[in-house]
Amino acid sequence: MMRSKMLLMAMLVLMLSLAGFGCAKKAGGPGDGSGTSWEEQERARLEQERLLREKLGAASNELAQMVHFALDSSNLTAEARQNLTRKAEILRQYPQIKLIVEGNCDQRGTAEYNLALGERRAQAAAQYLANLGIGADRLSTVSYGKERPLDPGTSEAAYAKNRRDEFRATY
Repeated sequence: MMRSKMLLMAMLVLMLSLAGFGCAKKAGGPGDGSGTSWEEQERARLEQERLLREKLGAASNELAQMVHFALDSSNLTAEARQNLTRKAEILRQYPQIKLIVEGNCDQRGTAEYNLALGERRAQAAAQYLANLGIGADRLSTVSYGKERPLDPGTSEAAYAKNRRDEFRATY
């Protein structure tokens, strides 16, 4: 009887000690005693993002520069490769930035053909950046085909503006 009480007592102590040490306390939440509310954390994150955008300054203009393509082509021109090389330098300097490459086409051709061509154009730019050492996890592509023309005109000049890759930086 005494032995079973001792065994029961030992098991109770063991269970209580495991319960006390087994649960890790989460940090940084409202009401956790850290003094940092969710709103304060979000304000700090937004402020960091604003400071990063400020630091980027002219670099963000470089990241937003479009790359244009010839008719029915996803081949990068010498000018496009120069533009992408500048983007790679900026991306190396700011490793927290990710880039979305958006492929676009002019209005000629079927929707299916232009979606595929837009994807090839976006992939060409992303692959070039990857070849320059930018991690694939920082690059994503999307094709809009002919759905987002910059110039709705039907002249060759309008078509040339629409055959492009656009770049959107995310943080």
